[in-house]
Amino acid sequence: MKNYIHTADKSAIPTVTILGVEIADINMPWLMRFTDENLSALSGDYICVANVHTTVEAYGNPDFLSVQNGGIMAIPDGGPLSDEGRKRGAKQIERTTGPDYMGEIFKVSAQKGYRHYFFGSTPETLEKLIINITRDFPGISVVGFCSPPFRALTEEEDREIIENICSAEPDFLWVGLGAPKQENWMAAHQGRVKGLMVGVGAGFDYFAGNISRAPEYMQKHNLEWLYRLMQEPKRLFKRYFITNSKFIWNAVIRGK
Repeated sequence: MKNYIHTADKSAIPTVTILGVEIADINMPWLMRFTDENLSALSGDYICVANVHTTVEAYGNPDFLSVQNGGIMAIPDGGPLSDEGRKRGAKQIERTTGPDYMGEIFKVSAQKGYRHYFFGSTPETLEKLIINITRDFPGISVVGFCSPPFRALTEEEDREIIENICSAEPDFLWVGLGAPKQENWMAAHQGRVKGLMVGVGAGFDYFAGNISRAPEYMQKHNLEWLYRLMQEPKRLFKRYFITNSKFIWNAVIRGK
């Protein structure tokens, strides 16, 4: 099988280590400039959108830690990560969320000719997402989408998906399977698909209109997690209670 991973220089990306995860010491202007200058070399590689949940999941789990650190970078989606990064000497780190990155890329896609493929979520969400972004970002090129079954894929199914993605020749392969499934999927397909893979979690639901972003003041004060908790309390309460507590104890207090 052809290897689609190219030659982007990972050593050029400044990082700060939090709970073993190499969080990129970046902000959105830096990320957009890096993407524009290196996109062709990023094909086949992946970006993790790191937050408190994924960082705590990686702590003490060598396999998932390897996944987090094995792509081109892990960007600081969570405000607590950027706050902790600054305490550890990161000079330019700012909260850089997956949905914000999607939006910034969508804005310039028609001008730059970027091609997009969406992998994950449900057929209904994908339909709404594509309707919304083609309306809101005129000229955007969506070259494919796939809602995989909510079970392990057979080898044949996986091969067909890879062939479909590669034949569509996307520049961006947006992966919305939820953490840690999407990160594991990207790592397993590193070099096997065309396009820069970005695991964006709830990004599909935001652009489909299924859930709304927190008000700006909540985002600025690291309270977007609370807004999401109010929207999905049954699903998120245990995750936030456990992972936030572990992050505070291990990263903030113990300095791991």
